[in-house]
Formats: sequence, C-alpha cells, structure tokens
Amino acid sequence: MARPGRILLTGGAGFIGSALARALVAEGWTVTVLDLLTYAGRRAHLDGVDVELVVGDVCDEALVQRLMVGQDAVVHAAAESHVARSLVNPAPFLRTNIEGARVVLEAAAAEGVAHAVHLSTDEVFGEASALGRFGPDAPLRPGNLYAATKAAAEAIVHAIRHTRGFPVSVVRCTNNYGPRQHGEKAVPTWIRQGLAGDPLTIHGDGLARRDWLQVDDFAGGIVALLRRGQPGEVHHFAGGNERTNAQLAAELAALCGGGALAYVPERPGQDRRYALDDDGTRAALGWAPKISLHDGLAATISWAKEDPRRVALE
Repeated sequence: MARPGRILLTGGAGFIGSALARALVAEGWTVTVLDLLTYAGRRAHLDGVDVELVVGDVCDEALVQRLMVGQDAVVHAAAESHVARSLVNPAPFLRTNIEGARVVLEAAAAEGVAHAVHLSTDEVFGEASALGRFGPDAPLRPGNLYAATKAAAEAIVHAIRHTRGFPVSVVRCTNNYGPRQHGEKAVPTWIRQGLAGDPLTIHGDGLARRDWLQVDDFAGGIVALLRRGQPGEVHHFAGGNERTNAQLAAELAALCGGGALAYVPERPGQDRRYALDDDGTRAALGWAPKISLHDGLAATISWAKEDPRRVALE
C-alpha cells in the first residue's frame, strides 16, 4: 500500500483534474498542479484547495523536468478533450495529447518516479457493440481525431516501458460529469438549457449510448489505484449508468423543472456506444461508484443554480 507523498498532477485546474486535486489532498498527498490555464482550466477550480499551482505547458521539457524532481508519483491528466474541437482544429490535440504525454512520461522515467499514471479514455476503442464491453486488453480502434491522439499517447506509454523499462499505469474511464465541467459538454449544456426553460438539444436521433460516472467517484478510483495498484497496470472505471442521450437529457429536463427535447443534426465523428468492463478494477482496488446518477445530476444542477455562469458556454 503506497503512502501519500509528493505528487505532480498535470491538468489539475481542469474539470477532472480539479476533482483529482481535491481527492489527493484529502488523502494526504502534497500536490503540485501543472496547468496552462487554457479555456477549460481555471484558477477558480482550485479555490480552497491546498495545492501549489504552476502555470505552464506540459510540452515544456525543462519545466516538466524541474517539477518532476523529488516527486513520488505523477498523474498525467492534461489533455485536449472535445471531439468536435478536434475535427475543426486538430493541432492542439496532436501537440498536447501526444507530445505532452511523451514529455511528462519520459521525465517521470528519467527521474525514477515510483508510480506514473496516464489518464486515457474509453473512446480509444471506438464504437462498442450493442451488448459488449471493452476489457483492458481490447484492441484500440479510435473513431475520431481526439480518440486517435489518446490512442497514440497509449502507444507512447508502451514504448517508454519497452525502451526505458519504466512501467506506466493506464486509466480509461467512461463519461464523467459533475461540478466545474466546461459548458460545451453535454451535461452542462443540457442543464443550462433546462434552467433557462429552453429545449434541450439532442444531436442525431438521440439513441447514442453513454455510461455516466460522477467525477468524484472517478477521482476516488485514482486514489485507490495509487494506494493499492502497481505501476504498469491498466484499469477501467465505469459508472454502470448507461443511458441513451435522449434518456439522459429527459432526466435532466425533469430535474430542471421540465422541458422539451429538440433534435438537431448529428455531429461528425460520434460513435453510437462506448462501454467498459471494469470488473477487474473493482476486484483489485476495492473500488465502486458511490454516487447514484440521480443524486449526482441533482447535485450538479444545485451547484449550477448557485451561479448560472458556472455552466455558461465561454
């Protein structure tokens, strides 16, 4: 069982990263956050959290090497993450998601960090069959440019292990939701529309299926991995809350006080279904989600109601 020590968290001012920062501090880790504070990363996300924030680029080799010195662990969460953005301008995705992963993980290898964790995504597998779930060893078949960059980053993980003998843990998760998520994502978009009394917009026929995991439950999974896991393992984290997009939007509409659904053209690059098999992770780490989808959505709506700008599209 690993004891908390010093940890470098990249992307720690983003949505998932700031939830990780809170969970790591609560566990007793001394956290240094490296974040460029682009559109999705904000200082305010870390208000009241006892971390050292370093504003900088994960592709800055000298900076990353300096910050890596003396760290006991690193969690590489920094990434560009929106499929639609990757189709319009893939350059930031190629740079941050691939080169950033190389810089951070090679620096961790050079420093001999005890445990390095790379955050990936369920999208690296491409579209799941109607009933199947992807296990940790399933082949990677990304179906959009964002997913392709995350699959490439996983290839770098394997290359570093082969060439440097440095094992990096890989984490894949299903769709996260919760406080501090950028307004372009599905859940904050639907909350914003529902609270305003507007129709909730559904891309395509609404039958695409996603599995939803509350972000604090996912952060708890990373803490469990650092506590009980071994370097080089692959872990899946799933919410067990699979819904069609139309079903989830309707549930959010009801929680917001009612509202119609409005169907708009499908976006390119969208897979019909993602699904992860996380049975091994649950058994190995003693982890399972604690927050029901209903309660998690209701709490996210309450958080948004406190200040509607929280789910604004900026």
